[in-house]
Amino acid sequence: MIALPNSLRDYPLRLLAILALINFVNFADRTVILPLFPLLREAFQVSDAELGGLQFWLQIVLALGTIPFGLLADRMSRTRIIAAGVIFWSLATFLSGLAPTFMTLLVARSLVGLGEAAYGPAAQSMISGAFSAGSRARAQAVFAAGMLVGGTAGQALGGVIGQAYGWEPAFFIVGLPGLLLGLSVLRLEEPPRGPRSEVVPVSRLLRVPAYVGLIASGVLITFASISFITWGPDYVVRYKGFSLREAGVSLGTIGFASLVTGVLAGGYVADRLQKRWLCGRVIAIAIAFLLGTPFILWALAVEGKGMVLGAFFIAGFFMSWYHGPVTAIIHDLMPRRAHATSVGVYMFVTQLVGAFGPALVGNISDRRDLHAGLLVAVGVMVLGALGLFGVAYLIQRDGLRHPALDAYRAGAED
Repeated sequence: MIALPNSLRDYPLRLLAILALINFVNFADRTVILPLFPLLREAFQVSDAELGGLQFWLQIVLALGTIPFGLLADRMSRTRIIAAGVIFWSLATFLSGLAPTFMTLLVARSLVGLGEAAYGPAAQSMISGAFSAGSRARAQAVFAAGMLVGGTAGQALGGVIGQAYGWEPAFFIVGLPGLLLGLSVLRLEEPPRGPRSEVVPVSRLLRVPAYVGLIASGVLITFASISFITWGPDYVVRYKGFSLREAGVSLGTIGFASLVTGVLAGGYVADRLQKRWLCGRVIAIAIAFLLGTPFILWALAVEGKGMVLGAFFIAGFFMSWYHGPVTAIIHDLMPRRAHATSVGVYMFVTQLVGAFGPALVGNISDRRDLHAGLLVAVGVMVLGALGLFGVAYLIQRDGLRHPALDAYRAGAED
């Protein structure tokens, strides 16, 4: 790894803590709406397909913004880009609570995605720049843990506040903290990266077969994951006898325990396997998805609330292995000055195509039932997991440093 000045060697954990906390707020803002679906359905008289569109358009805007913001993050101040994004999505979340019509709510939720697009690639680039390649998956896993904890906290808050006070106050409560956190980022120093002459064109990134294969698998995994997150609370209310509060609190508690332990375990296992094989991180997440699949099917089939929650716990544990290692894999494959751009391109494709998941599941629910829609999502996830074995083969064949990018790598890179 490039040698860090003393001031930067002293601060990686502080940087990681601040960015993980922002990631917490990020996903609390995103998921607080999910337990509110029954209230929104009644308030605005909309269908399941229209409710699925709330996540769909957020994901579309998020996807469209990731490449330009990723390119900017490899060329400009990452801290300023992050601060602007966090403040913007927080204001959009607050606006969601003021929406007088469903269309206004749809626009406000879409704008949340634009702020998130500015944040993700730049933050992940800073983390990989501050930590060694050998600990990269663990550092990214801690960052992802903030996302997962925030996602479950948002669901719990949405369920509790929605049942007690209605849907509007939930957006106000989760929207305000981001305004302060956005300003705090401006005090962070930038980890070092290569000179501007090493910025990599997007066309060059797409010449790396393993990277393209990772994107293809990521599309399928994102499609399924967003579908489960979007429709899980509504599913247990409609099919498993949970109240709105139970759905938010129970799934939030189970999610907190399973996802946090899973993402941290996944980062640790992936880094350990990476020391033995070039494709160790890819193999770790591929196997984890296949181990989690039977437990999702069990959760959909079983009737008792305790059994449903237990099955979701085990499934969530294995599925969350993905979040830290996938960013580490991308950064392993790419030069430093392409870290933000490569994550931006990955997010663009996976979020853009994956965004169709909630809408498709909603349409299947309207035409048949929600159970059938979620079974389709399970099948898509399995295909994505199998695709990761193809990525592992490509890494073994070509190595982590593909010749197409040799001209853009600094000599001192990991």
